[in-house]
Amino acid sequence: MISVEDLRRCVKEGLSFVESEPYIKEAELFASWNDNMTVRINYTSDIPCSGVHEPKNIAGYGVGVLAVFKTAEGNKVGFGSETGDLSLDGVKRALEKARQDAVNDPDFKSLPSPLDEPPKLISYHDERVMNLEDEEMVSLGWRALKGALTTFKEAGYSKSLVVGGDVTILKERMAVANTRGINDYDESTALYCSITSMIEDSDAKGTGWDSATHLDKFRPEEAGQAAAISAISTIGGKRILTGRYNVVFGRHAVAMLFSEMIISALTLSSIDSGNSPFVGKLGKRIASDILSIYDDGARLWEVGSKKITGEGLPTGRTDLIEEGMLVGFLSNHYYAKKYENNLVKFIPRNGFRFGDGGRDFRRTTSIYATNLVIEGMREMDSEKLISRVKNGIYIGRLWYLYPVYGLAKAHFTGTVIGDSYIIRNGKLDEPIKPNTVRINDNFMHLLENISAISKEKRTTFIWDSPEIVIAPEIAVKGVRLENVAEFVEEL
Repeated sequence: MISVEDLRRCVKEGLSFVESEPYIKEAELFASWNDNMTVRINYTSDIPCSGVHEPKNIAGYGVGVLAVFKTAEGNKVGFGSETGDLSLDGVKRALEKARQDAVNDPDFKSLPSPLDEPPKLISYHDERVMNLEDEEMVSLGWRALKGALTTFKEAGYSKSLVVGGDVTILKERMAVANTRGINDYDESTALYCSITSMIEDSDAKGTGWDSATHLDKFRPEEAGQAAAISAISTIGGKRILTGRYNVVFGRHAVAMLFSEMIISALTLSSIDSGNSPFVGKLGKRIASDILSIYDDGARLWEVGSKKITGEGLPTGRTDLIEEGMLVGFLSNHYYAKKYENNLVKFIPRNGFRFGDGGRDFRRTTSIYATNLVIEGMREMDSEKLISRVKNGIYIGRLWYLYPVYGLAKAHFTGTVIGDSYIIRNGKLDEPIKPNTVRINDNFMHLLENISAISKEKRTTFIWDSPEIVIAPEIAVKGVRLENVAEFVEEL
């Protein structure tokens, strides 16, 4: 394990060397250590299995150097990194890679300077998680599995069961310093549990999840219980006809829609490339007037929160949609400087270096959401929201959403894979058979046709997405759903 002191020493001493070189105009050093630990859960009632597998981890550390070089052809910007070496020699090798990588970039204005505000989060990580032993890690997996199996047993189910998923713990430390005065560090911990339970001979599937920043707030058994309850509730699933329906999107489905589609379109990098339906829409109405969305990377106890960005700037709130009006975009420093003018300024609160194993020293900053919060002007409880729909569909979980014709067109498709029901007379009625419905629609159409948003929200995460969505249930009018995969039942 690499200490914060080791990382800070690396960027401090490394920056002192780099800025002393006569050919350097500006420079930024970023050093990090990450440990991504995962316990896989794979239980099958009818086939011998281990249930919970041994923990595996992706760990690493190193330093990255972003530098502006003075050359005969003008200023050039380059980036290089060195893995597993925080010494001055490691910094020198990273700098040489940056020099070889350097190119002219007319859009590069400068590295960031410190903002006139302190970070909101200080010492918000859990030292117990930082020092977690393998045995305790495995016990978290067993808690998740036992939560599901106990629930199945109490309901009388012991055969044809499959319980899968994982418990993941992410430990991150980083330090960053640049020639404009930024010099800061961060430590964060996050725990995640995602469980899918199936009753195979009943074509039933259910999902449960939990997350926390601290071990004493983590409840993996509740994720297992929820997955089993949902699977039991969806026994006897029915098909629906192709058509347009009034739909209530559950919290996991809402998180999937925003993580896979909408968040990317709300970044300045997507605006810059033209790969967003929001190009030219700033200050205009783009959604139902009951919808407001903002990102806040400094919310206490949320696993998406960070003290500072990958550029060393304090995290905080960025308003994106306010009562249906597009009022902002997510940005890092590079794009904030590129697009600032006399009329608009973008605060760079979302420049991060997320990789597969955490905050990655091998990457330059890209734009990511942290904790995306979805709110409604006239929120209501879930029961009332569903009753207002009267007759329609409740979609609890979506999978593999992707854009059709590119993100700028906003068309998308995906599969309804579980936790879903037919709504009749204002109540959840028969379950929908998993994997028999596809959604084919346009997310701009969805945003414009939101009719209600629930009061109850939940921290929700999507596999392989770094951001968190504080997700309500959302009712939308006229969503295109298609009956699919009938031919498989005839095989």
